[in-house]
Amino acid sequence: MLETERLILHPLNHNQLFKYIMNDNSLEAELNLNPSKKIISNALKEALEQTILPNVHNKDKNYFYNTLWTLISKADNKMIGDLCFVGEPDANGEVEIGYGTYEEYRGKGYMTEAVGGIIKWATEQPEVRTISASTEIGNVASYSILEHNNFIKVAEGEGMYTWKLKIS
Repeated sequence: MLETERLILHPLNHNQLFKYIMNDNSLEAELNLNPSKKIISNALKEALEQTILPNVHNKDKNYFYNTLWTLISKADNKMIGDLCFVGEPDANGEVEIGYGTYEEYRGKGYMTEAVGGIIKWATEQPEVRTISASTEIGNVASYSILEHNNFIKVAEGEGMYTWKLKIS
């Protein structure tokens, strides 16, 4: 687990990912959290079932780069969003992140703080040299998170911006 000023970033194990998908507050009960109101998009559910769960189950893969990290508000004792790496670093040491904040917690700086926390963790991993992320061009809130964490926009195409942060 990682900790920031207001958050705990908790990487979910295989069984916890199943509970996350069930979305019946059984995961919150296991983690001793207050129930949360999360909406799992079809895209996230598909990623969980087709990629994340099999990768977390695969003992040859580094669990931390393949699971979903849930963000827990210390003040509310609730899950408030999620963050993940999109697989392990490539041969150049680049790893991609993705993230989402539950609607009632948007605009409060939580994801900016969480991304800062995961950057700090990544700087301690010798295999990571660059972190990348993609955002929809119209999603100002999402790319503001990256700008606040010193990512630089490196490409634009197909309605998306690509961002990178060199950490070593």
